[in-house]
Amino acid sequence: MNTNMLTLASRLSDHDLLARIGVLAGKEREASVELVAHLAALDTRPSLFAGQSYGSLFGYCTQVLLLSEDAACNGIEAARACRDFPVILDHLVSGAMSLTSVRLLRRHLTQENHDAVLARACGKSRREIEALVAELAPRPDVPTSVRKLPNPSPTALPIPMATPPTEPCEAATMEAPLLPHRRRPIIQTTSPERYRVQFTIGKESHDKLRRLQALLRREIPDGDPGAIFDRALTLLLEKVEKTKLGRTTGPRRRRPIRPGTDKDVREPVLGSRHVPREVKDAVSRRDADQCAYVSRAGKRCTERTFLEFHHVRPYAKGGPATVENISLRCRRHNQYEAELVFGPHGASVVGEAFGFS
Repeated sequence: MNTNMLTLASRLSDHDLLARIGVLAGKEREASVELVAHLAALDTRPSLFAGQSYGSLFGYCTQVLLLSEDAACNGIEAARACRDFPVILDHLVSGAMSLTSVRLLRRHLTQENHDAVLARACGKSRREIEALVAELAPRPDVPTSVRKLPNPSPTALPIPMATPPTEPCEAATMEAPLLPHRRRPIIQTTSPERYRVQFTIGKESHDKLRRLQALLRREIPDGDPGAIFDRALTLLLEKVEKTKLGRTTGPRRRRPIRPGTDKDVREPVLGSRHVPREVKDAVSRRDADQCAYVSRAGKRCTERTFLEFHHVRPYAKGGPATVENISLRCRRHNQYEAELVFGPHGASVVGEAFGFS
């Protein structure tokens, strides 16, 4: 039974588990690329799926091959791209590009530019691919609008909204039914260094926006919500950086408590877990607001969320709250390094010794 796979996987050692996952991922890429190649051939023989009562390759993929609609779109678009530019198959096998990347780029590839564009796309994330597409086919800024949405009907299906929206495959446009799913905000690259942002706000936020438009009429005559949004983000970012990272815009003024008892606020307090604001600021700048954990192979963690100030030498072992001993870690690596010192059970008890914050 397939459930035995879980048992077999759970019995593998750490080393064997990682090795096996790598092998399986490679096999999956090879199988996906082989499927794409065969879909490219099937796409040139429509009579094959038409003879089995399927009016499109999309219908055949979803109903016979049991691919999801997204997987079918990715596979069909990649198949057509690979038929025009076979070199894409090599990038897919190596893992340098994904089916999603190929789908996003397909309509912008030409015989003249495909070598250069594919070279730039290799190893890039989806967000970077979207920025590349925006560079190849920039779009004008969307017009500013603020409108009231209709109240949703209890029985109505929500309108699907992709994040970010992309052009569907041709077959999906004709046949794919619209399935209900959760609305999500849109952040889409429209041209180099220009982005479309779309979300829904409530009445209180709407009233605040209108109030700001009135108060800022002199500075922002047209009341552009984008300009107000930028100002609000700037102020909020300064506040959050000050709270989370100890970020300051200038040196803090020293305030003596009593004559003769003043201490340099920049010096860490011995025997205290407290990390001074100046230390947080210096550490966050040094580590570029990114987890600073580096594996034995030299790979640095790329996480930039849920960051914590980590004592390189644990507080429980006398580690001071200095710039040299404090480093940024994501939550997972902060816990991981605590477990290396205290063990999986001890880390949960004395986790604060590593400076979890």
